[in-house]
Amino acid sequence: MAIDILSDTLPAGPLKIAALEGCREFASVVDRDLVEMRRKSPLAKATNLPLKGYCADSYLIDCRCPRYGTGEGRGIINDSVRGADLYIIVDVLNSSITYSVFGEENHMSPDNHYEDLKRIISAANGKAKRITVVMPFLYGGRQHRRTKRESLDCAVFLEELEAMGVSGIVTFDAHDPRVQNAIPLSGFDSFMPTYQFLKALVQTVPNLHLDKDTAMVISPDEGAMERSVYFANILGLELGMFYKRRDYTKIVNGKNPIVAHEFIGAPVKGKDVLVIDDMISSGGSMLDVARQIKESGANRVFVCTTFGLFTDGLDEFDDYYEKGYLSKVVTTNLNYRPPELLGREWYAEADMTEYLATIIDHMNHDISISGIQSPTAKINQLLQQLNQ
Repeated sequence: MAIDILSDTLPAGPLKIAALEGCREFASVVDRDLVEMRRKSPLAKATNLPLKGYCADSYLIDCRCPRYGTGEGRGIINDSVRGADLYIIVDVLNSSITYSVFGEENHMSPDNHYEDLKRIISAANGKAKRITVVMPFLYGGRQHRRTKRESLDCAVFLEELEAMGVSGIVTFDAHDPRVQNAIPLSGFDSFMPTYQFLKALVQTVPNLHLDKDTAMVISPDEGAMERSVYFANILGLELGMFYKRRDYTKIVNGKNPIVAHEFIGAPVKGKDVLVIDDMISSGGSMLDVARQIKESGANRVFVCTTFGLFTDGLDEFDDYYEKGYLSKVVTTNLNYRPPELLGREWYAEADMTEYLATIIDHMNHDISISGIQSPTAKINQLLQQLNQ
């Protein structure tokens, strides 16, 4: 592409990335991909354009949030961000990070990570030209609507960041993307890892055939139907759904307990089944769904979920894999995963670093991202390779 054409899409400002503690390893790979992209760009050779810092050895800046002995923290940025297009990456789910409170070790909670995010925004002190928060798992996203006298955490956090001068939010597979209605005049983009799921399955599952006669897609509950419908349509597969029958007379851990999962859909006998959802929390519901599918005669059960939290550990997943209820669990690397998970035979990772680097590059150039939001062409190409 000629430079005179690209001159209409010059960067909005010098690109800078602030990675909070808890996602620095992930951000370093995103940074490496960005460096490679920029070096291959025609703009890298431009000599008559104001593109200082366009091709850098790294776009990461030095930032940190040290704490006092009381547990109070402060945000520090040690590099200049004046006039920069600043992207702050935060993983609110990384509980492996610890800090000391009066000599006692505390693990970072989502609330702690969110407070550190605000500290770094505050440390930028109005100097950055534009601030975009990259938060793969949306803080408070599961508390997105009110059914009684209760808080609206996600809406409050979005409005708070908007008031602090954040111009846009980048997230992945938002639990309910309608939360963006809380900030209708700010940017909000939720991306789906559809292509990365399929790529991970193709690379790790032998004898995979994604056609109507041998495979189908199942939504584990009504909330996951939209993403499951997309999968089924793009792959040309039949669609089924489970719905959760709950006991509304009780509340356990803040939720009405599930009595049973009821299935609606075509027979699964002899077919490979793809179960699609946004997250595995404790995993109890997903395991129950996988067991019922397998006991109904399915060939193999593959679970694809954007965020693998595994809050109750991995032992039950090991047990279900040994019993044949599960063949593969695919999650992204958008959130912290414990080291013991990465070595599990039943686990596969959908790498999102290159995708996020492309998103940041497009946004920095103020280029339309609609093309990378819809991966239909790449999925069709992947399916064509699989069939061959």
